[in-house]
Amino acid sequence: QVQLVESGGGSVQPGGSLRLSCVPSRSIWTVYVMGWYRQTPGKEREMVATMTAGDTRTRRINYSDSVKGRFTISRDDASNTVFLQMNNLKSEDTALYYCNARSYSDVDYWGQGTQVTVSS
Repeated sequence: QVQLVESGGGSVQPGGSLRLSCVPSRSIWTVYVMGWYRQTPGKEREMVATMTAGDTRTRRINYSDSVKGRFTISRDDASNTVFLQMNNLKSEDTALYYCNARSYSDVDYWGQGTQVTVSS
């Protein structure tokens, strides 16, 4: 079992920035993939960014085309935290953002979600 605690959502104007944080209940080194997903009402949850386990040489990072160049997923091992830095936010980025952890046995765990609203 992995519990995920997210924080950092809020409201921002277009062009602004936010940083989301996710702290899993066990070491991120024991999780195969950490990632961020988002969902808006009436739509399916979509992948935003994912990061596999491993060090900086071996881990694989993937972004959706809609956020590539604007969002950055990263991790801090000392604080056992995964971040999503979101820059140049657009109104279409408005969504409920979920932290995800996928175990080596292919089980998905989800956080409670944190709301991001981009509006002028």
